[in-house]
Amino acid sequence: MSGSTCDTLNVSKRDVSGYLPIENYGMIGNMRTCALVSMDGSVDFMCWPDFDSPSVFCRLLDKDKGGYFSIAPTNVSSCTTKQQYLPSSAILQTRYIHEDGVVDLVDFFPRPKTTSILSPGYKHNAYRETRVVQGELKQWLVRRMECIRGQLELNVDVFPAFGYAKEPHKTTLLQSVVESQSTTSKTVTFHSKNEKLQLDVAIDGGQDESEDGPSVVFRKEKRDGMLGDGVTAKIVLSGGQAVSFVLRADIERHVSKNVTTPMLDLHQNDTQMFWFNWLAKSQYRGAWREVVARSLMILKMLTFEPTGAIVAAPTFSIPEDVGGVRNWDYRFSWVRDSSFTIYILLRMGFTEEADAYMAFISDRFQKSTTKEGGLPIMFTIRGETDIPEIELDHLDGYKGSKPVRIGNGAAFHQQFDIYGELMDAIYLYNKYGKPICWETWVSVRKMLDYVLTLLDKPDMSIWEVRNNKQHFVYSKVMLWVAFDRGLRLADKRCLPCPNRAKWMEARDSLYEEVMEKGYNTEIGCFIQSYENNTMLDSSILIAPLVFFIAPNDPRFLRTMDRILLSPEKGGLTSTGLVYRYDTTLSEDGVGGREGAFSMCTFWLVEALTRASIYEPKYLVRAINLFENMLSFSNHLNMFSEEIARSGEQLGNTPQAFSHLALISAAFNLNRAKDRSR
Repeated sequence: MSGSTCDTLNVSKRDVSGYLPIENYGMIGNMRTCALVSMDGSVDFMCWPDFDSPSVFCRLLDKDKGGYFSIAPTNVSSCTTKQQYLPSSAILQTRYIHEDGVVDLVDFFPRPKTTSILSPGYKHNAYRETRVVQGELKQWLVRRMECIRGQLELNVDVFPAFGYAKEPHKTTLLQSVVESQSTTSKTVTFHSKNEKLQLDVAIDGGQDESEDGPSVVFRKEKRDGMLGDGVTAKIVLSGGQAVSFVLRADIERHVSKNVTTPMLDLHQNDTQMFWFNWLAKSQYRGAWREVVARSLMILKMLTFEPTGAIVAAPTFSIPEDVGGVRNWDYRFSWVRDSSFTIYILLRMGFTEEADAYMAFISDRFQKSTTKEGGLPIMFTIRGETDIPEIELDHLDGYKGSKPVRIGNGAAFHQQFDIYGELMDAIYLYNKYGKPICWETWVSVRKMLDYVLTLLDKPDMSIWEVRNNKQHFVYSKVMLWVAFDRGLRLADKRCLPCPNRAKWMEARDSLYEEVMEKGYNTEIGCFIQSYENNTMLDSSILIAPLVFFIAPNDPRFLRTMDRILLSPEKGGLTSTGLVYRYDTTLSEDGVGGREGAFSMCTFWLVEALTRASIYEPKYLVRAINLFENMLSFSNHLNMFSEEIARSGEQLGNTPQAFSHLALISAAFNLNRAKDRSR
């Protein structure tokens, strides 16, 4: 499977603003961290060594100070540039095409070819690395350029900016000239207070041994605004010749072995086999297989393998509106994602990943609840809950979008919907995965007894408003889900349920309450909150997906039809894209504009799909809406959180929730298509 059709770079956009469009990036990863590689061959974002570590390259958020690692032809403006993934893999290829020559740039983080990730001896089957993976995993960034035909001159710039571009570093140039016969591959080291990186070079002179191979000539260079020197180089590559760069932790500097071309070829082959073998486990056989496969690989790359946590996105502070203030850090694991994640992993056949993620959530569930039974809304990739929000005033932000934030203040919010999503995850895991244990059930009972005390309280809900708490309809629906799944689980497993009567009363009263207070009979639709009782909110699209309401219920159909209207006509859909709510009318304490939400658009597709079982007219509309939404992906089938009115992607990218919703919509839409034949 290829990553999608290639795309051509409009290099002038970097010339004008210093920034590329957000969608002009591909992602590579090793289940520890990720890097974003631009269509002009620059690593413009990478946190090292883990997702939530400080950035080393962050030009995406400050073109002058952020740091980058670029490999591109000297005459890149006259090149046609295309980017795609190698078949069935997360190995990214950027191709420079010029009349004089063609060069392929291949980027990847090495992986051993085994896909085994469970440690059978670990209690509760928690996600832990096997000794094989732990021993063979190379925390390397590999960038290999090979000339396919003709000849091209390329520029290489390596300018790290450690500690979110706040830490000075020392650059040591060990070899200014590297040739194919060089006795050592280690060329440059970059040492900051907390990190030490080294750059290795391996040269392949091609098959013609009579000709001298290419040479790499380095020089140190200081750039304004940066707190340490970088290095630059020029390389002339002819057909069949290749040069590889490896950026890795400088921890073996006294015993480090040379990096060689055969070694890197082996790592690339193993990495490609790893992804091929992993993807082969997928049980999806429907239409849109290529798009679903790419989404699955993105979710895999967003997994932090040592704990099983899945980050919401690998990036921080990419704006939801260019020049605006809606800039958040998504490098954490939200409880809210749990039910969607478990559902997708299990239905798609990735049981090991589901076991791992459930082990992470269960561990947090049993260890991080308050004495009363409350649960934080999010965790770090290691399960911690201390996530202070800090503004990095020294960074300019993407195209001037300030402030640049790390950490997330929403970690301290009260968002009651999480109990429904967590209970749905536990229920689904018990149904499609493995039976839950007694300790988990005891924790469930304690939590749901605590949730009984929240029924009349307002919260900040799924959209994480930053002003007044409200009685959000979405939260009330998900509180209903919490008790419904608890009761179903007790009945299915014949588990003791001392407060069954109270849970049932809470479930039933919540349903009555939503139907009475959460639906405005005058405008004929469900509303955002009891307080904002004329405000439309697309989060209600979740209702039939969690079986709160029948997808053909007239109340829901009227609401869905209203959402399908344009904002000018009181709806939330524009150009086939769905907005969360009207930010010009609903004060959420954040301010500024935002784009359409990718996740909400896929929710609408799935809601239409489920309605089509009873109302066939909705099936064609669901298919058209889904295909339309796919056209807004980038050239690699990646989706960020939002899409601007101009059609460009916005927000942190790629977003796990967007791809989870995509897979779920494709899965259910394909079943509906088969059913209609």
